Amino acid sequence: MRRSNHVIGFLNFLTFLLSIPILGGGIWLSSRANNTDCMKFLQWPLIIIGVSIMVVSLAGFAGACYRNTFLMYLYLWAMFFVIATLLGFVIFAYVVTDKGSGRPVLNRVYLDYSLQDYSGWLADRVDSPGYWSKISSCIRDSHVCREMGSGCCKPPTSCGYVYINDTIWNPGGGLVGSDIDCARWNNDQEQLCYSCDSCKAGVLASLKKSWRKVSVINIVILILLVILYVVACAAFRHNKRIDNHEPYGDTRMEKSQPSRIHF
Repeated sequence: MRRSNHVIGFLNFLTFLLSIPILGGGIWLSSRANNTDCMKFLQWPLIIIGVSIMVVSLAGFAGACYRNTFLMYLYLWAMFFVIATLLGFVIFAYVVTDKGSGRPVLNRVYLDYSLQDYSGWLADRVDSPGYWSKISSCIRDSHVCREMGSGCCKPPTSCGYVYINDTIWNPGGGLVGSDIDCARWNNDQEQLCYSCDSCKAGVLASLKKSWRKVSVINIVILILLVILYVVACAAFRHNKRIDNHEPYGDTRMEKSQPSRIHF
């Protein structure tokens, strides 16, 4: 029984360690939101999940050390819901970032972005006027044009503008393409292409890249959490089996006909 408690305690310690990269991923997304993505609500699910795993692991660790059945039940049920939530978040992240990517431009090192390439909940949220006003304001205040690339800091290539520098482009021979973003471009450093659909698509591309990086880590952690959870359940059942059939103290005695094992 002591060995089982040690196993459960060790597993909870490992679970506590696994919560650190999840929490770190949320904090990293938060820094990305402040610098490039400007979607500050996206990091909170990861931060909440990471903190929850830490708290639940501590409860399980205490339950194993003090052999507290209530804390162990609480740990197992809470960890089940945390794993289910993390799984749901990973699936959600892949679904909302499934479509869309930058379009290669002939003889250019940059990509063009089109809002038409993106669809779904995240694209609709970014495209909504009320929310985009907040995002574009964040991008403008963050001065991240070079990091955002062609989406917000240059007109689409099809517009035919002539390059002057990274954020100044002049119409080529007075001709401008038919893309609606061509008329939205402005050399004013406070305007540029912040109102362009290509800027919205650039934000979505940046979000997709950030979320996919975090999701890869989350998938690995999720697999490890499931393995640790299954082992913890087995150890807990072993403890219950001992409690049900091998009492402690001076009155301990062997049963001639042990009852059926209950889980």
